[in-house]
Amino acid sequence: MSALWTSLRSGGVVKAFRVIQTPLRSCIQPPVANRILSLQYNRLVTQTTSQGLNLLQSKRLSSTFSRPAGDLGFFTSHAFSSLALGLKSSSTAHHATAAETTLQLPPISPPSVSNWLFVSAALVFGVIVVGGITRLTESGLSIVEWRPITGTLPPLSETEWVEEFEKYKLSPEYRLTNHNITLDQFKNIFFWEYAHRLLGRVIGVAFVAPLAYFYARRRLTPGLPIVLTSLGLLIGFQGALGWYMVKSGLSEKIIETNSVPRVSQYRLAAHLSMALLLFAGMLGVGLQMRTDHKWAESGVWNSLVEKNGVKPWDAVFSNPAVRRFRLAAGLLTGLVFLTAFSGAFVAGLDAGLIYNEFPYMGESFMPPIDEMYKKSYAKEANGSDLWWRNIFENPTTTQFDHRLLATTTYAAISTLFFTTILSPLKKGGFLPALPLRLTYLTYGLVNLQVLLGISTLLYLVPVELAASHQAGSVALLGSLVALIASLRKPGRMAQLWRDSRRGTATR
Repeated sequence: MSALWTSLRSGGVVKAFRVIQTPLRSCIQPPVANRILSLQYNRLVTQTTSQGLNLLQSKRLSSTFSRPAGDLGFFTSHAFSSLALGLKSSSTAHHATAAETTLQLPPISPPSVSNWLFVSAALVFGVIVVGGITRLTESGLSIVEWRPITGTLPPLSETEWVEEFEKYKLSPEYRLTNHNITLDQFKNIFFWEYAHRLLGRVIGVAFVAPLAYFYARRRLTPGLPIVLTSLGLLIGFQGALGWYMVKSGLSEKIIETNSVPRVSQYRLAAHLSMALLLFAGMLGVGLQMRTDHKWAESGVWNSLVEKNGVKPWDAVFSNPAVRRFRLAAGLLTGLVFLTAFSGAFVAGLDAGLIYNEFPYMGESFMPPIDEMYKKSYAKEANGSDLWWRNIFENPTTTQFDHRLLATTTYAAISTLFFTTILSPLKKGGFLPALPLRLTYLTYGLVNLQVLLGISTLLYLVPVELAASHQAGSVALLGSLVALIASLRKPGRMAQLWRDSRRGTATR
């Protein structure tokens, strides 16, 4: 044992274990030796921790030696050498300060990162609403070129306005439906499309520039740069997708077939879906960053405080009802997204201008089958595409599908709400205060959304109501994203930070 403690003082844990390892490997079977080494390791870590080995280093040792012997190569010298890379000797750790212990951990994103993501999400919310108004005012085809850089400034002189108007006169929309509009009327529709594109550029700059700053200053939690870079790339893709959508409304085929000049409903749905994903991603990541920082700094999660090292979410998630609630919230988020996605097809086909009544569609809750599945929509000779083309291209079927999804969404959220407030989840206090408040908010928003949707239909899709209805769908999605985020425990790095702070405080 004297050789053991001499090795421990001079070389730390690794050298001490080499002293133990040599005789054990020569005389004891591997499984037995593995058990003995583990017991000796626990004793050594206890001693070295009391001499100053910080908590994170002890955890790293523990996670390494808790693996099976086969994974460690029976505690070979190579394994010890790998482990030693992250450790200080016990004599050095004895003099480590609290600040040195904290600095060994990667950064936790400060509140400024989450605030930036919230602002970005708000800008995306705004561009979705402006995009809806652009479509409702039939302004989306007023700019017939895509100039991401040079198109930032609008026409500034009368000559430039005339040039822009002349370009528009070549478009199918002008030639088929708007050939009587004046220059002043053109300026009105130009405004909304220009505002939509300009706001998209603002989002790009407002996201990419701070991202570069936070990355350069190392303010981002490990793993976060990849997520945020993906969101930045999605913004660029969204701009290109927007032009791809507009381009479909400028095709000469519209003239050849004498069709209604409008963009492809498929591209419109894709464009809206990408915007919703951006909004949900920015909001969700921002909320998670805020949760992580609050836990790392103060040990608070959903207004519940850590006590004696016990994590507050352990008691919450041990309740099966809470786990079912969280699963239901996730499924409802997907359902709301799907309903908004179907609404894009209603908008793209002007399906809100038919069957302007509720709850009936004609003489029944459902239109006639032969009207929902018209053979004229099939393009394949054998009619194999009949069913899906009617779903996505028949205005009657599209509106019915949106009604069905919206009704299902309302019923599902209402069920979640009432089963929550009438169940032990609330009465027993198992559900934290924030998720409970967000449940109330979600139920209020879904009621408002139903009223806006019915009103939009009954009043023949006025711009104000229809734009509010689209904004309501984004707000409802946001409330569910926030609800899910409130039921997520802090990330691994935030927990390590908290463990390190707690370990520092107890020394």
